[in-house]
Amino acid sequence: MVSSAKLEASSQQPPQAAAAPVPAKKIHYPFWFGGSASCFAAAVTHPLDLVKVRLQTRGPGAPTSMVGTFGHVIKTDGVRGLYRGLSAALLRQVTYSTTRFGIYEELKNYFTTPGSTPSFFTLIGIACASGFIGGWTGNPADVLNVRMQSDAALPPAQRRNYRHAFHGLVEMTRTEGAASLFRGVWPNSTRAVLMTASQLASYDTFKKLCIERIGMSDNLGTHFAASFMAGFVATTVCSPVDVIKTRVMTASHGHSQSIPALLREITRKEGYAWAFRGWVPSFIRLGPHTIATFIFLEEHKKLYRWVKGIESEEKR
Repeated sequence: MVSSAKLEASSQQPPQAAAAPVPAKKIHYPFWFGGSASCFAAAVTHPLDLVKVRLQTRGPGAPTSMVGTFGHVIKTDGVRGLYRGLSAALLRQVTYSTTRFGIYEELKNYFTTPGSTPSFFTLIGIACASGFIGGWTGNPADVLNVRMQSDAALPPAQRRNYRHAFHGLVEMTRTEGAASLFRGVWPNSTRAVLMTASQLASYDTFKKLCIERIGMSDNLGTHFAASFMAGFVATTVCSPVDVIKTRVMTASHGHSQSIPALLREITRKEGYAWAFRGWVPSFIRLGPHTIATFIFLEEHKKLYRWVKGIESEEKR
C-alpha cells in the first residue's frame, strides 16, 4: 500500500524542467579591425575617390564626366597620378575609420544582450556618436587627402606639392598654423555622423534582414548584398555635405568662407543641383569601398574566430 501510494504521488509530480541553455558568450573583436579593413578598401578604391574630388572642385574647362576626368588625370600625370595622396588616404583610414568602427563595435557589443541585438534606432544613436568622434580624429588626414588629390588640378603657382602625408602635416602647421589641421571640421564631422549612421547602421540592418527575413546564410553573398545597399544609402545621404566639405578643405588660406556664405554662393551659381554634384563617381567609389570594407571586416572576424577556435556566430 505504501509503495503504491508513493508511486502514485511520484507520478503526479510535474516533470523536472529542462536546464536552460547557457547563453553564448559575446565575441569581442579587436578595436583596430575596422581601420585595417578600411585601409585595404582604400588602397583598392583610391583612384575613384580622386576622380570624385576632381569633379567636385573642377574649374572652367576641366572635364565634366567621370571617364573624361580619368583620361585627363592619366594624360597629365600618368597612371601614378590616380594614386596621388594615397598616403594621406591611408592615414585618414588609420585615424578616422579605426575610431568610428572601433567605438561603434564597442558600443554595439555593450548594448547587445544574449539572444537579441540592438534596435535600429539604438544602432543609429551609436553610429552618430562614433562618427562624430571619428570625424574630429581623422580631420587633419582628411584635409591632406583632399588637398593632395586636387593639387594637380590647380595652376602650378597655387600647388602645395606635399610629398607625402607627414610632409603635408608639417607644412600645413608651419605655414597656416595648427588650426589649419581642423579646417572644415564641422562639415566633416557632420558628414562623418551621416556616413557612419547610413553606412554601419544600415549594413547591420540589411544584413539582419537578409538573414532573418529572406533566409540567407551569414556568408559572402549576404555581406555583398548588405554592403551594396549600405553604400547606396550612404552615398545619397552624404552627398550634399561631401560637396561642402570638399569646397571648404580645398580653399586657400585667407580665402575661406563661412558655411552659410558658401551655401548661398554655390546655390546662386549652380542651383540646388550642387548637392548631388559628383554623385555617380561618389557612388562608384563609395559603393565598392563600402563593399570592400565590410567584406574585409567580415574576413578579419572570420580569421579571428578561426585562430581563437571560436564557433561562428551564426551557429551559436
